[in-house]
Amino acid sequence: MGKSTAAAQLRCLGLPVFDADAAVHTLYMDPAVLAEIAAILPHPPANLDRAAVAAMVRQQPDLLPKLEAILHPRVRAMEAAFLNEARAAGVKIAVLDIPLLFEAGGADRCDKIAVVTAPWPVQYYRALRRPDMDWQKFRAVLARQMPDAEKRRRADFIIQTGFGRAYSLWQWRRVLRALGVGA
Repeated sequence: MGKSTAAAQLRCLGLPVFDADAAVHTLYMDPAVLAEIAAILPHPPANLDRAAVAAMVRQQPDLLPKLEAILHPRVRAMEAAFLNEARAAGVKIAVLDIPLLFEAGGADRCDKIAVVTAPWPVQYYRALRRPDMDWQKFRAVLARQMPDAEKRRRADFIIQTGFGRAYSLWQWRRVLRALGVGA
């Protein structure tokens, strides 16, 4: 959808952005977290990284809630620390970049929600350009997600990303003006 580019644009506009994916990457470097993850896996691989765990979860979907029970509370704690830091710094707007926000029940933690979207052909092209993505993985990702139309219906703001970065940036500036923060 262009979520990473959108987050980068918001950072360039001076907003602090909490990246939940980056938080998970950080957790995968913590030996205590890795030990907890290994404990839920029937046959933990020697190299316990995100890709290996993701492959196991795709093969055994019942592992996902166990993995989420390990990671989600820690990511939420990191998010809370980020928001507390932003409040202490007097920041008017802090951004939470959270994949599967609606699906994970995180919308209630947000004052306003912007959904980043792109036309289907752009989504398809972007996803399958990734080195670790194929059609089967892409379908699995889509199956876990709320339909884009529903996300857009629930959003306060919709950012179209399939028409160039300049257009996306213009939309972000409009959102910030609507929120009373010039950009």
